[in-house]
Amino acid sequence: MKLDIVNFHVRDIQFGAKTEYVDGILTVNKEEALAVVREDSHITEAELHIVKPGDEVRLVPVKEAIEPRHRVGGGPVFPGVTGKLVQAGNGTTHALKDMSVLVVGKHWGGFQDGLIDMGGEGAKYTLFSELKNLVLVADTDETFEHKEQQKKNRALRWAGMRLAEYLGACTKDLAPVETEVYELPAITKRDSAVSKLPSVVLVLQPQSQMEEMGYNDLNYGWDCNHMLPTFMHPNEVLDGAMISGSFMPCSSKWSTYDFQNFPMIKRLYQEHGKTLNFLGVIMSNLNVALDQKERSALFVAQMAKSIGADSAIVVEEGYGNPDADFTACIVALEKAGVKTVGLTNECTGRDGASQPLVSMDEIADAIVSCGNVSSLIKLPPMKVVLGELESLARDGLSGGWSNDEILGPSVKPDGSIIMENNAMFCGDRVAGWSTKTMKEF
Repeated sequence: MKLDIVNFHVRDIQFGAKTEYVDGILTVNKEEALAVVREDSHITEAELHIVKPGDEVRLVPVKEAIEPRHRVGGGPVFPGVTGKLVQAGNGTTHALKDMSVLVVGKHWGGFQDGLIDMGGEGAKYTLFSELKNLVLVADTDETFEHKEQQKKNRALRWAGMRLAEYLGACTKDLAPVETEVYELPAITKRDSAVSKLPSVVLVLQPQSQMEEMGYNDLNYGWDCNHMLPTFMHPNEVLDGAMISGSFMPCSSKWSTYDFQNFPMIKRLYQEHGKTLNFLGVIMSNLNVALDQKERSALFVAQMAKSIGADSAIVVEEGYGNPDADFTACIVALEKAGVKTVGLTNECTGRDGASQPLVSMDEIADAIVSCGNVSSLIKLPPMKVVLGELESLARDGLSGGWSNDEILGPSVKPDGSIIMENNAMFCGDRVAGWSTKTMKEF
């Protein structure tokens, strides 16, 4: 497979008469864009805003982030989700870089939603404060979900994907200026020099614990709860095959933007043919019952061994119950003779003194931490709030609370907040671009 991602870097975003990309400026026809959003009759209210790094703007509840793209030659950017099933990972895709589409609930949040500060102290906690963002703030008539702690957020998330496709399409007739090329020959067809290098497989564990459909990550539109571990070309992940779900404490989750730009995949590509032989991706899952977890771990180990992996990197979306899948997978790989490194965040309590993972094993002795989900974060008020600040405390966001006997409510009368890192949107950056480090005391 050979994937060309043609990058169009966005220096600024503005509203105007025509949606177009010219000399680094993305101009958006607001009414046309909102018409795309309102194609779903479940959308009852919708507004568009532009936010940029340094703006004194707080966004909450944030539900999704997507990079605008266009598939050259036709076909949906997200096969099996926004259109028919087509092969992802081969051909040419245009991407609007240095920006994202952010989807924010106008009123109702939930366990899986998060917060972004574009400026001030809070900006350092999330990647999306570094991007220019077109923000969709919307509400739906899905009243059955309004007061549910877990929300599928389907209408809002799909609206975000349609909006991202609409924006990406403005590049369809533009000539390439910068192109990233991703190509891996078939494993058995690689030249001898590459084949002699240490071989590495990347094992991804996307969120798939919900047995009711509609919450989990999707693979070509297929709910990952129904999936056994599957071998995938890394290009498929980068090119729209994987879609973020709506279930996971927010600092731990992978947005669709994360899948589209997965840093660990790109880093392995950089080293391929130099220091290692990148075999590809085993797309595993996170399960509910112990036998399901053990079954997936066995599949992963067998698959890694069968394709000749000397080593593996296992990356987990989530914590808590999924730690059992994470540890089981590492142990199974090590027992199969595949040297393995794990990448995850940890839950060590607000004081940092608790056991970091729910499940631990002495065999799993090489794990990279992306931070503690329980760390307390205090942030001052922001001049502007997009969405509804009260949702952080009221709606069961994983890092917020309505009242704490010591700390009081997450949202203070003056608009300042106190919350756990859990509620920071994709804050632990477990896809491989975490900026956190360790400090010795």
